[in-house]
Amino acid sequence: MSKGKPLPEKWLNNQKAAKATQVAFDIDEKFQYSIRKAALDRGVSPSDQIRTILGLSVSKRPKRPRLTVSLSGDDYILLAQKYGLDSDAQLEIKKRVLDDLVHFVDKK
Repeated sequence: MSKGKPLPEKWLNNQKAAKATQVAFDIDEKFQYSIRKAALDRGVSPSDQIRTILGLSVSKRPKRPRLTVSLSGDDYILLAQKYGLDSDAQLEIKKRVLDDLVHFVDKK
C-alpha cells in the first residue's frame, strides 16, 4: 500500500486484537467449575462467559465447537500401536481417536 492510504477496516480490527492481553485467573476449582459449567450450558467458551459476567462485549461470530488435545510424536507412536497403524498415518489415527471419543459418549 502506498503511504497516506487508510488501512482496510479488517486490518484495523486485527491490529486491535493483537494489542489485547490475555489475563489468567488462579481461582478455586469450585469457581472454575461453576464458570466452565455455565459456559457449557450456554454453549459459549469460558472466555466469553467471563466477558459476559464482567459486562463486556462478546463476539457475535459463530465459533466452531471443538475439543482439542496436544499429541506428541511419542503419543502418535503409542496410538499407532493401539490401533495397529503406522505412526505416520496421523489422519487415520485422528479418525480412530474420534471413534474412541464417540464410543466414550455413547457408553454414558
